[in-house]
Parts: sequence; structure tokens; C-alpha cells
Amino acid sequence: MLPTPLSKLPDIGGTIFTEMSALAQECHAINLGQGFPDYSPPEALIQAVSEAMFQGLNQYAPMAGLPQLRNAIASKLQSQHGHAYKAESDITVTAGATEALMCSLLALVHPGDEVLLIDPAYDLYEPAIRLAGGRAVRIPMHPPTEADPVFRMNWDRMLSALNPKTRMLVLNFPHNPTGVTLKSEDLDALESLIEKQPILLLSDEAYEHIVFDGCSQLSPVSRPALVEHTVLVSSFGKTFHATGWKVGYCCAPAHVMAEIRKVHQYTIFSVSTPMQAGIAAYLSRTDAFSGLSNFYQKKRDRLVSGLKKTRLQPMHSEGTFFLLVNMSALGQRLEKEMAVRLTREIGVASIPVSAFYAAPNRPESNHQLLRLCFAKQNSTLDLALERFSKL
Repeated sequence: MLPTPLSKLPDIGGTIFTEMSALAQECHAINLGQGFPDYSPPEALIQAVSEAMFQGLNQYAPMAGLPQLRNAIASKLQSQHGHAYKAESDITVTAGATEALMCSLLALVHPGDEVLLIDPAYDLYEPAIRLAGGRAVRIPMHPPTEADPVFRMNWDRMLSALNPKTRMLVLNFPHNPTGVTLKSEDLDALESLIEKQPILLLSDEAYEHIVFDGCSQLSPVSRPALVEHTVLVSSFGKTFHATGWKVGYCCAPAHVMAEIRKVHQYTIFSVSTPMQAGIAAYLSRTDAFSGLSNFYQKKRDRLVSGLKKTRLQPMHSEGTFFLLVNMSALGQRLEKEMAVRLTREIGVASIPVSAFYAAPNRPESNHQLLRLCFAKQNSTLDLALERFSKL
């Protein structure tokens, strides 16, 4: 007999992304659900990784990451946000943003701690908090209305949720799934929050280089009052159309990073050496980030333009490679029911936004919204729009 209880997460099953991708495959549907491109990384980057392999860089990398890649990350962040991270002590290369987030939460959240999440929230956060022994406290955004058709932060409610058990706030901007970005007034609100109670900030910035309409990405690390409280996480996989490579990074003050590395070294120890070497070489040879926002904005605009000819109403996306659509013209029903129906009946898979809430089936989690991924070839987007036009 196995000991009971066996599971630490008895109510957690497969993710909505796995479920909808499997349904898309079963129905031979176009997968605009799970967030991965259907095109390859830059050829020069693939060549740089291949060169690293042929040069013999195929054994373990240093636990914290290759020095040349950490130096490149430090230089990028200095230029981007004006903060000088020390490559030796403040930066760790991780197995994607996922591992960076998991290690940060396991290292920094103690049993009984409360961690604030912004609803709708990416589905990794709460299970990781629970594994660390903490409790997630979810603070809903103001949902879109006809008069104000965007999600907005509820900072008053966030401030009122602070108590002696509050340990951390998880940020995710540009925001998945809503596409909202941080504004200067949001950073002001974060400064007020930190002044009231000096908690940690875990800032998931996986879509940092995908921000639209001439705007710049704002991060809490750009503010001196916030940077010492912040763990910044990002993803080369999202940036370079290489999600399967699973290479990301984590940045924090040295004394905080020392704790994160304690978990990292016993989780995977180190990340793929040729991938790290190839990315570092690619970054040294090219301006790798400058064209990304424009590249994705063209795809966003293509999808928006096509959707306006259908019964799905596109909402505004300020960043990420996701776009929300309002499906209320098709009738009022649970978002997941509609996502499954569209996959089966017209052959396009999406993700219900309700899946990012704690209780997906409740009315307050269902705003008649579906999330579409536009990180796809133009031919893929055009075929999906053709199918949507049949609604």
C-alpha cells in the first residue's frame, strides 16, 4: 500500500494548453491556442548553436550559466532599463522562464506566506506557490466593459490585501492573457505598495520585447525604489521563436539570487551548453531585439483586420503575441464550451480566458472572451480567418 495522501496537488490536472492542443490535433484544427510559433528561429541563431556544438561545447555549463551569456544579459538590461546587474552574482540562466519562476517561488516563499496574484493569472503561479507551502491571494483586474473595453489594474484592492503574511506580488507584464502593459502610473502604485509594506516582486517579463504602437516596455527594475525588491524573469524562447529550446534567465540582487540558485542547482544544475553559447554569439553579432515588436505588430494587425469581418470582436492588445476576442455575438455561454465548440465545428482552437481564473466555471470568471495566439505564419492566420468567417 502506498502512503496517503499521495498527491500534494490533488485538484490539479493537465493544463488547458495541453487539453486544447490535444483537441486541436484530434480535430485537425488550426492551433491558435497554445503560445508557440509555427515558424523557425532566425537562421543565424540556428547556425550559431550548430557552431557551438561542432566546437565541442557539449558538456555541462557552469551552474549559473555561461559567463558570456550572463554578460550579454547584463548589457541588454543596462541599456533597456538603466540598471547595472552584476553578471557574476545577480544573473542566472534557467531552463526557460518556467524554471526561473518555479525556483524563485520555491526559494523565496515560506510555509504560511501569502502571495498576491493578478487575475486572470498564468496557470503556473498558484501550483508553484502551493508546493512552496504558501497561499495564493488572487486580486481580479477590472474586467472590460462596453464603455471601457480593456482590463485595468485594481490597485486599491491590491493595497487592501496587504497583511503581515504577505510575502510577494507576482507581476506578469506584458500580461498573458490580456495583452495589457504596465504604465508609469502602475509603477507609481507599486512604489506606494512597497512603501506600505516591503514585499518581494516577482516580475514575469517573458514578452518584454513584444510591445506595440511605439510604446516601450516598463519594468519595475527601471525604478530605484523597486529594483531591490524585484526578481526579473524572462525567456529567450519567446523572444527568438524557439520555445522548445527552453532557455530563459532570472535576475535579482545578489543576496536574493543566492537563494534562488540553491534551488536551481538541484533542479537542473545547468542549462544546455550549446544553446547558451549560440545565443551569446548571436547577441554579439546582431541587434537581435529591435525588429521584434514591428514583426509581431504586423501579425496582430493582420488578425485584427480579418476578425472585423467576422462575428468575433477583437480587443486591443498592447503587447505579447496574444489577442483577446469577444464572442458574445455567438450567444452567452461558458468560454470553455465555446472554445471546444469552435475547435470541433470550424477547426480553430483557442484558449478560454476563464481558464486563467481560480474558478473557471463561475460567472465572474467568464467575460465571453477567448485568447488567440498570432505567432503564426500569415498563411496560418489567413486560413483561421477564413474559418472564422463561416460563423
